[in-house]
Amino acid sequence: MGRKPAKAEFDPQAFLAKVGAGKTILEIKRNQHVFEQGDVAGTVFYIQKGRVKLTVLSEQGKEAVVGILEPGQFFGEGCLNGHSLRIATTTTLEECVLTSITKEAMIAALRSEPKFSELFMTYLLTRNSRIEEDLIDQLFNSSERRLARLLILLAHFGTEGVPQPIPLDISQETLAEMIGTTRSRVSYFMNKFRKLGLISYNGKIEIHNSLLSAVLHEKPEIERDDPTSKV
Repeated sequence: MGRKPAKAEFDPQAFLAKVGAGKTILEIKRNQHVFEQGDVAGTVFYIQKGRVKLTVLSEQGKEAVVGILEPGQFFGEGCLNGHSLRIATTTTLEECVLTSITKEAMIAALRSEPKFSELFMTYLLTRNSRIEEDLIDQLFNSSERRLARLLILLAHFGTEGVPQPIPLDISQETLAEMIGTTRSRVSYFMNKFRKLGLISYNGKIEIHNSLLSAVLHEKPEIERDDPTSKV
């Protein structure tokens, strides 16, 4: 008798890129809600293409941007942890391709496929570390230094020494919401960074190595001449 063909090795990326049981591929235009705060939660989303903004609305009607998600990241996973309603609103910043996975399909894949479970766990641990870093940033750094750190993160800046453009158009209002300050202060800081040669504008914001050095080495010029820099 012939041998049974070997089972193909599970590929998490291929699994996430294809339609299947409990999985749907969605193409969503820019500035569209994927879901809104208070909606029923029953699916997890994976970003194949594009970027998504997460916002939270307080009972007093104040909106805050709590994150910008990129390709390779999940969102909506709170439904796996017993959240019956969405706790945030998600809005596309670009044209997006998303994989929608039902709660049941997600749980089944996590239980049966170790590689997928590892991928998802890595995402959760990375996100948790980022949340901790953001909290420390809010507690101990000035709004100017928080803005500098955010620009570096948005540009995925390393230490190559070449300017890195932020890969999406992002308003000063959104930047202000993300670091917990006002748009006028963000405008002041952005102009200051440009005058110091830390960033430049060329259609998009470009981040220079000098901004990374200023944040890493806590150079005093990044907060000079601003009487409210500790707010």
